[in-house]
Amino acid sequence: MKIALRIPFMGILPFESPLTGLLKHYELIASGMTLIQHAVKAYADGDEKDFLYLKEQVDQIEEEADRVKRSIRNHMPRGLFMPVDKTIFFTYTRSQDNILDSGQDCLNWLAMHNIKIPNEIKPDLETYLQDVKECINALRPPLEGTIELVNGGTADRNETKQLCREVLRRHKIVNREQRDIISKLYALDMPFQHTYQLLRFVEELHDMSHNTEGCADMLRAMIAK
Repeated sequence: MKIALRIPFMGILPFESPLTGLLKHYELIASGMTLIQHAVKAYADGDEKDFLYLKEQVDQIEEEADRVKRSIRNHMPRGLFMPVDKTIFFTYTRSQDNILDSGQDCLNWLAMHNIKIPNEIKPDLETYLQDVKECINALRPPLEGTIELVNGGTADRNETKQLCREVLRRHKIVNREQRDIISKLYALDMPFQHTYQLLRFVEELHDMSHNTEGCADMLRAMIAK
């Protein structure tokens, strides 16, 4: 989105708002989450070749997301030209980037040792993955609304705040499911190293949702008045 700034003696100069780059960065994260979901299914089905291929695709998307993040930070406008507080902006960028970093880590934990996911928790993991994905998907509307608001658009402020609350609501669902899965894992008769590997996998997925919640909180801070 192009916005215009009036500068004394220089007229109106258009420039690309740094917030628009966040949306491009977000789209990579959303694409990565879809691949993670497919990769976990391949792992659960015992398809190691497909799992490793999808894991490599996630790594490539994460590298591209890092390039976008660096580009955003390297093209920041100076001083008064920044439409939101720089500290909040940088913190948001880092938190959004951490979503996919945690996604990488969850697949790294699965890849450490090829284990069979117990049938008793497969349905729970499938639901858990979908709810993590829906939490991440729920971040797009408030991000779009916030970008429009801070760039002087006509988005509804209260509606955007409500969209942020929807992300928080979905994260609470993920929280509850994480506790239930961990409880079931401890009750299963598995070698400790297998239990620990799956626990870390579940925790990294939770971190994806937790970082998404943090992003929604910062979006509310950006539009707070």
